[in-house]
Amino acid sequence: MQETINANGKLIHIHEPIIMGIVNVNTDSFFQGSRVATIDQSLIRVQELINGGATIIDVGAMSSRPGASIIDIDTEIVCLHPFVEILRATFKDIVISIDTIHSRTVVAMAALGVDMINDISGGSYDDQMYQSVAKTRLPYVMMHMQGTPETMQENPQYTSVTKDILTYFVEKIALAKSKGIKDIIVDPGFGFGKTIDQSFTMMRELSSFKVLGLPLLVGVSRKSFIYKTIDVDADSALNGTTAMHMIGLERGANILRVHDAAEANQCITLYNKTKCKP
Repeated sequence: MQETINANGKLIHIHEPIIMGIVNVNTDSFFQGSRVATIDQSLIRVQELINGGATIIDVGAMSSRPGASIIDIDTEIVCLHPFVEILRATFKDIVISIDTIHSRTVVAMAALGVDMINDISGGSYDDQMYQSVAKTRLPYVMMHMQGTPETMQENPQYTSVTKDILTYFVEKIALAKSKGIKDIIVDPGFGFGKTIDQSFTMMRELSSFKVLGLPLLVGVSRKSFIYKTIDVDADSALNGTTAMHMIGLERGANILRVHDAAEANQCITLYNKTKCKP
């Protein structure tokens, strides 16, 4: 498996796990701690994530919580523009990722200097996504989602959740590469069109995704399959998240997408101390 990702000239090393920190420039994302409403708040939030050990900052304007509607493209671009512009100017060396399902947003944000694209639809929503990402030459996070955020938790069905998603990735990766995308990161999409049991099955079988030979991103931070299982809410789900992070690391996760960078970094430090040496 590759050990580096070229993010707009910034070389990301993944021989040890790294952190992607979440910044939501909306008022609707499920965890309030990730939301920012002003430029000043975004600067504070990003600095906090960097201080906590984040290598990548993932900025999104569309909420992807269950039941959320798809954001209008023009609204998304107008919302993201001032935040991305100031973050790029302020944090020149950090890798900035844009969380979007819209190819036109990819083009607009690439012009502002972002370094990575994170698409929860895996290219299924916008048929121009792969071509647009290929033209930017940016790394692409390809996630699996059954349905859309608005419909994804309405009785998701699989023959075998891990095998079905692996089949999806094999087909999508081949298509993305045929369009010219070079660096692909896969994200199984915990909680996106999966029941609680299906998400735990994926975690048990997470190492199966390493057969794809690509970096593996795990996004489980404070998600409902965790907090509903331990009978708390998202605000009280950090301990459960840390437990899932350690399991994910042991089963091959290269990137943790998180709300709480410092705690995830502590988890990675302990994992690195205890993992078997070659």
